[in-house]
Amino acid sequence: MSTAVRQPPEAGATAARKPATMGQALNRALRDAMRADPDVHVMGEDVGTLGGVFRVTDGLAKEFGEDRCSDTPLAEAGILGVAVGMAMYGLRPVVEMQFDAFAFPAFEQLVSHVSRMRNRTRGGLPMPLTVRVPYGGGIGGVEHHSDSSEAYYMATPGIHVVTPATVPDAYGLLRAAIASDDPVIFLEPKRLYWSKADWNPEAPEPVPGIGKAVVRRPGTSATLLTYGPSVPVCLEAAEAAREEGAEGWDLEVIDLRSLVPFDEETVVASVRRTGRAVVVHESPGFAGPGGEIAARISERCFHYLEAPVLRVAGFDIPYPPPMLERHHLPGVDRVLDAVARLQWESGWTERHPDGGGI
Repeated sequence: MSTAVRQPPEAGATAARKPATMGQALNRALRDAMRADPDVHVMGEDVGTLGGVFRVTDGLAKEFGEDRCSDTPLAEAGILGVAVGMAMYGLRPVVEMQFDAFAFPAFEQLVSHVSRMRNRTRGGLPMPLTVRVPYGGGIGGVEHHSDSSEAYYMATPGIHVVTPATVPDAYGLLRAAIASDDPVIFLEPKRLYWSKADWNPEAPEPVPGIGKAVVRRPGTSATLLTYGPSVPVCLEAAEAAREEGAEGWDLEVIDLRSLVPFDEETVVASVRRTGRAVVVHESPGFAGPGGEIAARISERCFHYLEAPVLRVAGFDIPYPPPMLERHHLPGVDRVLDAVARLQWESGWTERHPDGGGI
């Protein structure tokens, strides 16, 4: 079983950087992985002839044949179950779940087999399986097409959970996921598929691996902790805070990138430096990722905190109709409102011994 990762060509043989979308970077990552390793197989609903609903698998069936880029029946539990068997026999299946909530019928396979196989065989059977899940809102999709279900995967021991927010990360993290001997849930923010960056597909820039967060914008006043589709929102909020300048907020933005494993070191270092933190995500707030992140910060940064860790999240409701999703999704105004509640007044505790109603 090969785990080879395509190496970029020598400098001087590379093409110039040019605008590329996240979808194109994901497509290139799949193509390069399949070229480098014949054990890599792509499978899912409409991934072959159509090239995927979002065209992420476009051209793969033509180049590698339908045996390696296979259209499947509409049966998510069956798709993932077959992928488990393929991985047990040494292949590296890459499964696409067409939309986030379409993956729920396959959840039993994930919990009962994907996440446990390596442990139950004492390491004898690795599980080199990547499950690609387009997730999140912001595209005018309806219920079952816009869910943020990362909390379910994070609560399942034995799997990695990653989500890119940039074009280079889309390529680099997907290559790392496919090369991993552990199962990876690869969450792709749907509304970022068409986001662009200057990028060279012939010599992709190296990015930190799975388990590493990145500081997207340094700051000193407070830390915004986020991932996936909320990264651009937090960067916009940080710029708005800087431009307004009235409050003097200089916000640091951390892109977590990897939810499991979680880069506690980068997060703790940032919050200890700024003394304040807001966690931002589209997933519902109750029992969502922000609760776990806030708890870890409170445990490890308690004596450094100037205010409670706050969360800006989706509401605790099923995903709303398209005309209402703008109210449901965390936006710049909601992020800045949370920052404004980070107890900036000196002597706040002395003036509010009862906690001020928080």
